[in-house]
Amino acid sequence: MTTVTTAARPRPADEETPLLRPAHDKKPKPAEETPLPWAQFSIVLFLQLAEPLTSQVIYPFVPQLIREIGITNGDETKVGYYVGMMQSIFFATQALTVLHWSRASDRIGRKPVILIGLLGLSLSMYCFGLSRSFWGLVLSRSLNGALNGNIGVIKSMMAEMTDETNLARAFAYQPIPWSTGATVGPLIGGALSRPAERFPGLFGNSDFLKTYPYFLPCAIPATFSVLAWIVTYMFLKETNITGFSFRALLPRWRSRSRSSNPLKLDPSSPSTLPPPSPPLRSLLTRPVLLSISAYALLSLLDIAYRALQPVFYSTPRALGGLGLEPHAIGNALAVLGLSNGVFQAFCFARMIKAWGVRKTYLVGIASAAPIFACFPAMSAVVRMEDRAALQTREEPALSAPLLVMLAFQLALTLPLNTCYGCCFMYITGAASAPPSRPAPRPPMLSSSSSVTLVASAVPSRVSLKQSAKPAGAKKGGKSSTLGAVNGLAQCTVSVMRCMGPYAASALFARGLAWEYGGSDGDDDGGWELGGAWRRAGGALVYAVMVALTGITLALGTSLPEGGWGSAREEEEDCAGVQDADEER
Repeated sequence: MTTVTTAARPRPADEETPLLRPAHDKKPKPAEETPLPWAQFSIVLFLQLAEPLTSQVIYPFVPQLIREIGITNGDETKVGYYVGMMQSIFFATQALTVLHWSRASDRIGRKPVILIGLLGLSLSMYCFGLSRSFWGLVLSRSLNGALNGNIGVIKSMMAEMTDETNLARAFAYQPIPWSTGATVGPLIGGALSRPAERFPGLFGNSDFLKTYPYFLPCAIPATFSVLAWIVTYMFLKETNITGFSFRALLPRWRSRSRSSNPLKLDPSSPSTLPPPSPPLRSLLTRPVLLSISAYALLSLLDIAYRALQPVFYSTPRALGGLGLEPHAIGNALAVLGLSNGVFQAFCFARMIKAWGVRKTYLVGIASAAPIFACFPAMSAVVRMEDRAALQTREEPALSAPLLVMLAFQLALTLPLNTCYGCCFMYITGAASAPPSRPAPRPPMLSSSSSVTLVASAVPSRVSLKQSAKPAGAKKGGKSSTLGAVNGLAQCTVSVMRCMGPYAASALFARGLAWEYGGSDGDDDGGWELGGAWRRAGGALVYAVMVALTGITLALGTSLPEGGWGSAREEEEDCAGVQDADEER
């Protein structure tokens, strides 16, 4: 008897064709989306607001702060160099500690690590506002990075609150606190820096604010971190319950101090000791390495752009910059942050469903090339306008062409930021990917929905309930590796973010010295050979960033179309269909 098989070209129906399709040929219905646990999820979003506030608040005034502390000795071309160095120090110290914080969250729970991180944010920002020397700023940023392990831990907590049906929507909301902080932070930093001069009626009589003119904008996010600590301690529920408690340490410490005998625990009672961490080598699977590499290169591009942005905007027009004041830079970054939050909330999930994860990532990365190309283009327009202003003896200002180019650059930042959500989904899926894969089966058409982007990538609510047991109960491997994978990713990203600002700012400063520090001193447009080489040297940093964009695009093509979870689903579907055909 002839049987009907699933093939690319279905056979015409005849008298032997079954009236009902086999069970394995039926297209699976898309799983209904699980509602997000908004009570706890909103608290996590609230906690994330502390990090962008503390990081973005300094960008509008940090170039001016570097000039005032005298580390550059009046050399304007060195401002970008020291700004990048100070930014890199934060990520250097974070790279040394973030993996340990994330692995600790697998052992002792997410909540204790988050509380320590918020305390570190608050303390470091108070110290930054009170710093009056370059090394004081360095110490404050180092303290901020070393005590802050919340980035990877909060991502792990978000993954544990969701399942495969609502993960894309959860990561669509994830940029909202970052965008809010990127909006409010620059506004605070630009508006409240040097308050005794800007608001003499309110702060003109304050000797403290005259001595520490940048304490007020630093104190606001520091105080917010204290408020977030209180909210976390009182209302946030643990998602990775291990049985560990800081309170349990006190009676042990007291008993050890009273007696030299080791503490004996009741074998029948559950142990409060945290479980051992998985070996680091076991995390280095192909999905993890590819996902982390894509995330790291994205972060390198983004942090280089964010380091160049305020420096270029504040650079005097005589050196090819825009010559903007700190409050104008703060307004521009605030508009960018607000637009990014709206774009991510309303467009990210739709882009994932329409294009898939990989295409969304590649489109966002491709937008980085014109972003960096806008810098030398705006610099060329500034030189043309300044030469025209010299002839007409008019005061140069931010003209309409420059405003259009500035708006175009800021708009291209929106698709670039969608890449972060894609990377988070890849990393979450890679955390549950097996270390080795079976031999591939013959390919067939798959009807996987793009909504199930990371199926089997994160534990379901049932598995979460099973994992939320006291220590001593058997837990799945996923909950013990999610924080470690996120920590490894954040450690790698911190290294990239350490190198990015320093390298980009150093290349920018070197380009300024090359372009405007020529011995012949002529500036007649650079049409002769020497001027052309100086113009090329001034654009060196942007050429390097465009080349790095091409490398990131090449790596992105190696990522699976729908995430690591959907790739495993397709392999399992192919295996199930082939086994059913063999049985028939």
